[in-house]
Amino acid sequence: MKVHLTKSFGFEAAHWLPTFPEGHKCRRLHGHSFRIDVIVAGDVPPEQGYLVDFGQLKAAIAPVELQLDHYLLNEIPGLKNPTAENLARWIWDRLAPELPLLHCVRVRETCSSACDYFGD
Repeated sequence: MKVHLTKSFGFEAAHWLPTFPEGHKCRRLHGHSFRIDVIVAGDVPPEQGYLVDFGQLKAAIAPVELQLDHYLLNEIPGLKNPTAENLARWIWDRLAPELPLLHCVRVRETCSSACDYFGD
């Protein structure tokens, strides 16, 4: 059986987007209540009955969450231009070594705006 498992986490952070045009609202310093979905995918081993322990997902995510929560994202190495797209890739790059079944990182900046990143 093929499944996708999702573990979500959230953090509060500020950022500004330096590549947006002068005068654009996103060029100004502002904050979001980010929601991140970490999605792994694969075939469930029948003898095991599960793909990945949700506790393993939580443990892999915890250090990433600590690096982002209540920080100015622009000051974090690798996030000088912290768009949703770049943030999704940044999170992927940190989780992929710990989660070989990583399928997607979804970054939600608002309840109506999201970016899905599937790796390169």
